[in-house]
Amino acid sequence: MILMKDIVRDGDPVLRKVAAPVAFPLNKEDHQLAKDMMGYLINSQDPEIAQKHQLRAGVGLAAPQVGRSIKMAAVLVPDNDGNIVLQEILCNPVITRESVRPAALAEGEGCLSVDEDVPGYVVRHDRITIRYQDINGDKKILRLKDYPAIVCQHEIDHLNGHLFYDHIDKKHPFNIDPDAVIVK
Repeated sequence: MILMKDIVRDGDPVLRKVAAPVAFPLNKEDHQLAKDMMGYLINSQDPEIAQKHQLRAGVGLAAPQVGRSIKMAAVLVPDNDGNIVLQEILCNPVITRESVRPAALAEGEGCLSVDEDVPGYVVRHDRITIRYQDINGDKKILRLKDYPAIVCQHEIDHLNGHLFYDHIDKKHPFNIDPDAVIVK
């Protein structure tokens, strides 16, 4: 079981490296990693388990965040009613299309690897298309918008050595295109 002590914190060089592609078929270690990362997200979204193990709630977790520099991320995205709208392990994900229209979360973004709040709009694309492989190596395509799109862009950033605050305008953190979608 992944716990908060297992999450790599900002400043660790693994978070700034471009991760290596995942090889298929998955070896035992990588298969277990996928299972454990999704397990963390499931546990972190369960109030009782999260409190018992002092887990910060997460909707995404990338392999570099647990010290493995490979292109694998787990996403578990609920809607406002708590219904899961996206649950997937993304291996070797690539954004193949992105909208021109920007989007940002109204309350800003956070990260399990970043302990302090970093205020400001994290400007991303409102709609994206992702090509990836699932844990069986099958090629898949996902078309996402709004919150699920933002979550996946955040996780793909981790695989490319970027952190969410890299996208915040340092001089004007709350400036954003007036046509941007603000996701609440």
